Amino acid sequence: MATVDLNLPISEILHKGTVKSHDEVAKSPGAAALVNAALPREEYVRFLMILWHIYGAIEEALERHAANTVLQPTYNPILLARKSSLSADISAVLQVPESSWQAHPIYTITDIESTDPSLLLAHSYARYLGDLSGGQVIKHRTAKAYGLDEQSNIGLSFYTFRQLGSSVPATSQGDMKKIKVWFKAGMDAGVGDDTKLKEALLREANTAFELNAGLLNDLSIDEKLQQPVVPILQPVPAEKTYSIATVFSVITAICLAHFLLVIGGFTGAKGYSKLLAAEQWVASLLS
Repeated sequence: MATVDLNLPISEILHKGTVKSHDEVAKSPGAAALVNAALPREEYVRFLMILWHIYGAIEEALERHAANTVLQPTYNPILLARKSSLSADISAVLQVPESSWQAHPIYTITDIESTDPSLLLAHSYARYLGDLSGGQVIKHRTAKAYGLDEQSNIGLSFYTFRQLGSSVPATSQGDMKKIKVWFKAGMDAGVGDDTKLKEALLREANTAFELNAGLLNDLSIDEKLQQPVVPILQPVPAEKTYSIATVFSVITAICLAHFLLVIGGFTGAKGYSKLLAAEQWVASLLS
């Protein structure tokens, strides 16, 4: 972990102290494929499902601890929450109702606990500020690659935010910057001068980036697409079938590791049975 002056505001500490971890994520083959919209369509759907788990766990925990003095200044689910948008995008790409796949028991997350709710701020920082920055580049290229209509926003709502204090969509870099400035100011206000908390948050933020790197590195990428410059793929023909048998193996290996490290998850024989049942269900749905 980088040595940073803990007397600085927490927003600056996390920015400076996660540079190495952030760069490792940004330079990974998975990140390159995602930014260039070079993932096969079925792999992109798998990625969205993984994110649905991650954001669901984080946002449910944030809601439960909304009164926490560290988290309260940046808690704004109307502005930031991504879970429902991811759900809509998954359904749009799969062309099935949201209730169809959400109703499955694999998506019922219970018994989420956190030893220190304040550390959720580090994961909010790593995820939401990334969505407000690089996520906007991914949005444009994803629309072209997978034949999604950017005007209607169907299948792309995960990357779309509202303007700060408004219901109007944020469409410019200036709009995004205002949200980021607000979020960082809230971080600084919530953490204050607590140097021990700052150190813990910096450690947790680096963990969040490392977990994200592991997620991206697990994406299946064609060797031809692992070059620094990857051409944007043409929309996949409608008759292409989904090969998604490995969706839940990644959820088990990566997402549940994230839950255990941050706020828990489900384990044991019952959880494993649910994973097997869900894998069979989704495979039949997409075949």
